[in-house]
Amino acid sequence: MSDITSLIKIINKDFDLPENLEEDELLEVMVNAFAYLIDEDFQKLVQILYKADVDQDKLKVLLENTVNASSAEVIAQAYIARQKAKIETWKKYSNR
Repeated sequence: MSDITSLIKIINKDFDLPENLEEDELLEVMVNAFAYLIDEDFQKLVQILYKADVDQDKLKVLLENTVNASSAEVIAQAYIARQKAKIETWKKYSNR
């Protein structure tokens, strides 16, 4: 299974995504999803980030220090990066 397929499979636990997205399309979809959650369902946003184990202190620093991106972009990038890190960890330990 490719990394993007694994990534979409993990993200589909929280979001309903098409299976055949490229990575840049995935980022765009996630930015839109997080923008919606910021505006419409902040509690669900917090739950998703908590469940995904996105480091809230790192995210806070990123949000405070990023100037050329929206909050939704910063959150989406942090969320995707965390999910990618999980995949790498699983690969590392499943190959033993």
